[in-house]
Amino acid sequence: MMILSPSILAADFLNLGEDIKAIDEAGTQYIHIDVMDGCFVPAISFGMPILSAVRSATDKFLDVHLMIEKPERYVEEFARCGADGITFHLEACDCVKETIEKIHKCGKKAGISISPDTSVEALIPFLEMVDMILIMTVYPGRGGQQFIGYCEEKVKQLYQMIRERQLHIDIEVDGGIKLDNLEMIMNAGANVIVVGSAVFQKGKTKQNTEAFLKIFKERE
Repeated sequence: MMILSPSILAADFLNLGEDIKAIDEAGTQYIHIDVMDGCFVPAISFGMPILSAVRSATDKFLDVHLMIEKPERYVEEFARCGADGITFHLEACDCVKETIEKIHKCGKKAGISISPDTSVEALIPFLEMVDMILIMTVYPGRGGQQFIGYCEEKVKQLYQMIRERQLHIDIEVDGGIKLDNLEMIMNAGANVIVVGSAVFQKGKTKQNTEAFLKIFKERE
């Protein structure tokens, strides 16, 4: 099943409630929340208070993406604040298996993300433990970047690895996804699509969300 996960990092923060209402009413399945610490990535975004506020505004699946060092420190708190899925970066964690187990103990779906320069093969030891893999198709830490072309092949490689092992794992992609490259990334094997600026354009958020979901429905 194809799933849209609009990233509120690209939303209008003066009208965040209205943007969430717009994507919610349009039918988005997930809402993507990027948490950045200024250490693993240069940018600082938002944390638990924003997550709690978003949780109070929607019952959609909250897809929390931790771009932070030592993510294991905060799993329980993000779970308490309303995350439904927690994804952390392989490059930022020294205790990957323990962190996955901690997320599952909190009753949440666990995901691992890799940056563009990390090989897909690095994920092999953890494939049977996770619910989702997030392939970054831009460098993490800032919005508005262009899709990195070679990441298409990484998605294809991951899809093949999952099929060979007969696993049921969502493949999420994040970065530079627009209507004009959506088909390509879906054909590569991704089924959870994070979209930022292509959804959150002032005055067109609901229409943009519906445009992505229409393509998903046509593919069913």
